[in-house]
Amino acid sequence: MMMDSYGKWAFPKGHVEHGESMEEAAARETLEELGLSEIRLLEPLGKIDIWFRDRFEKKDALIHKDIHYFLFETTPDAELHPDPAEHAYEAKWVLPGNLLAESSYADMIPILKRALEYVLPNSRH
Repeated sequence: MMMDSYGKWAFPKGHVEHGESMEEAAARETLEELGLSEIRLLEPLGKIDIWFRDRFEKKDALIHKDIHYFLFETTPDAELHPDPAEHAYEAKWVLPGNLLAESSYADMIPILKRALEYVLPNSRH
C-alpha cells in the first residue's frame, strides 16, 4: 500500500498513455510509484468509478474517473521505494488479513475482496 496525496492508504493508479493497454499502464504506474523493479500480472480485479476534486492539473475541478485495478506479484525480497514525485509519499507491505482494515477507501472493498479471494481462496474475509 502507499500513502497518497490525501494522506490516505491506497494503491497505485494513473493514466493510460498512448499505445499502452490498461494492464501495461497499471504495471508502469505500480513500478514508478512504489519503486519496484519487477512485477508480474496475476489477475484483473475490476473497476470502480469515482468523483473527486483535482488538486494538481485542473485546480479544484470536479473530475470523474473509471479506475481499473489489477493484482500483481513481486519477488519475496522486493523493497518498496515510494516516489513523492509520483504522489506516493510512503509505502508498506500489508498482510492479507489486515488489508481491508488498512485501506482508507471504502469503495475499494469489493476490489480488495477479489484480490484476497485470489491470494487466499479458502478463507473468509
